[in-house]
Amino acid sequence: MKELELKYGCNPNQKPSRIFMENGSDLPIKVLNGRPGYINFLDAFNGWQLVRELKQATGLPAATSFKHVSPAGAAVGLPLSEIEKKIYWVADMGDLSPLASAYARARGADRMSSFGDFISLSDVCDVSTALLIKREVSDGVIAPGYEPEALEILKAKKKGGYNVIEIDPNYVPDPIERKQVFGVSFEQGRNELKIDEAFLNNMVTKNTVFSKQAKIDLMIALITLKYTQSNSVCYVKGGQAIGIGAGQQSRIHCTRLAGNKADNWYLRQNPKVLNLQFVDKLGRADRDNAIDVYISDDYMDVLADGIWENIFKVKPEVFTREEKRAWLDTLTDVALGSDAFFPFGDNIERAHRSGVTVIAQPGGSIRDDNVIEMCDKYGIAMCFTGLRLFHH
Repeated sequence: MKELELKYGCNPNQKPSRIFMENGSDLPIKVLNGRPGYINFLDAFNGWQLVRELKQATGLPAATSFKHVSPAGAAVGLPLSEIEKKIYWVADMGDLSPLASAYARARGADRMSSFGDFISLSDVCDVSTALLIKREVSDGVIAPGYEPEALEILKAKKKGGYNVIEIDPNYVPDPIERKQVFGVSFEQGRNELKIDEAFLNNMVTKNTVFSKQAKIDLMIALITLKYTQSNSVCYVKGGQAIGIGAGQQSRIHCTRLAGNKADNWYLRQNPKVLNLQFVDKLGRADRDNAIDVYISDDYMDVLADGIWENIFKVKPEVFTREEKRAWLDTLTDVALGSDAFFPFGDNIERAHRSGVTVIAQPGGSIRDDNVIEMCDKYGIAMCFTGLRLFHH
């Protein structure tokens, strides 16, 4: 297949639309089911690059959950804790395969943002992963292959319209990439720089210790940022992104946005949240929304009389600001990556409040000394990668 006609572009009025190879060769993908759209393919191709590089860097199966050309979550296939199984709504699914665990973690980190996602998998999709995808609201999936039973499970999703794409894992794109904006052609060399532990050696703080897990988490953060719309910042813990701040004009806004998401991920593990008793009829998406509101300052939107009865069997106690802060103060061993330098120490102050203990960033700000000083104040270990990762 040398080209594929699409229903429309980014919006229904943008026609005609297609994907094709400029050199006349065959496309490196096969559509096994459904009819993927323009944005679906943007998410699929960006997500596939991300999980392929995560697999290469860590040796572990990887998955990402994409929305609007940025990842909502990304993770490698490490086992889930009992608490993680509960907050990701997979406690009833038994033992998950490593690939399914990767997707459960990628989807679960920010379930509100992942709703209606496009999934990318580094490995052949197995039945365990397909069964997990089956129960989530999603637009489609891309993987290097599918087990026959897994493919049948996915084909039945969305009344037979679920988008399933198979990509050639051996496909290597041309070293020069092009696109047009306002009729003007842009051309640049592909960002083929391989991210590995070698980029984590230039320590600039008093604390120079990166544990093995910290190095894995920092590589996950940097690779995730490589395919996140800039400006971007990524918090990672235990092999999964727990907060991604994408597309902000200000670096501190990225840090705050991603930090707030990381905080929400951890607040969901508090016993007050774990013990919420939802009415039986409430679906997972409504539960996710209720939890998101309950742990926010707008908690009365779900606790007011006449409202809570439709959500909970028993009216929950207020999760006070003091209780939340005390719980967040126990979060630690979080890794932070940034796609460009931190211009001010306020980014480090905000990161510290979300448990960050290790940082990788390019460096190169005229205020690097201030940023380093702030890291030393909190005992944070930071390296300069010299590697900017803007993605547009």
